[in-house]
Amino acid sequence: MSTATASTKTDLTVPTIGGQYHFLLRRLHSLTGIVFGGYLVVHLLVNATIAQGGNVYQTQVDKIHDLPFLPVIEWAFIYLPIIYHTVYGVWITLTGQPNVGHYPYAQNWGYVAQRVSAVVIVFFILFHVLALKYGLFGTNLAFNPHGGALKTVAQHMDASALVTWFVYPVGILASCFHLAYGFWMAAITWGITISRGAQRRWAYACAGLFVVVFVAAMLALVAAARLDPSTVPLGPNPH
Repeated sequence: MSTATASTKTDLTVPTIGGQYHFLLRRLHSLTGIVFGGYLVVHLLVNATIAQGGNVYQTQVDKIHDLPFLPVIEWAFIYLPIIYHTVYGVWITLTGQPNVGHYPYAQNWGYVAQRVSAVVIVFFILFHVLALKYGLFGTNLAFNPHGGALKTVAQHMDASALVTWFVYPVGILASCFHLAYGFWMAAITWGITISRGAQRRWAYACAGLFVVVFVAAMLALVAAARLDPSTVPLGPNPH
């Protein structure tokens, strides 16, 4: 990735957004993106343990759900950062002024791809959370973390080929790209990578991160899709 131009260092939004607080709002958007990105990395790596079979995945799920004050942790480090990052990101998308048509530099295309991936992620997260956590689309798509984690994942993937082989691959690709490119831009936003060389080296690191999390997510998806819900037993600690 080349050195970002002035048009790609900013969010390309109307300067009056947030008035005098625009700078702080933009930094908070970047910070919540980093927190969200860290959670996403952990989430995808935990899901990758599905490919190990046995009770490995259930064990990791139990570790998470046995944490004290879990609802507080979820709201402080997952839900609130995601909500703010999403709402402000939607505002950026709706009011952005991309100049890719006039200046088709790589980073301008990257900006457009980042905004497109953000829109995809909004719909993907809504489906993912409403289906798994709240069972809004039927019990076969709901997730039971207490002893039935692997079985309900198998049921979820068995419910619809469209969900398994279109919704999840598209959502995973968008999420992993948004994560990696967002981390690359965050380093510029916070003044960490100033020089062309620093930005290039960080770009390689972010590209590597993209590969790792995307492969981990796809391994989890393929492993989950291969499960037979009728033969997957409940985990050791159902309650």
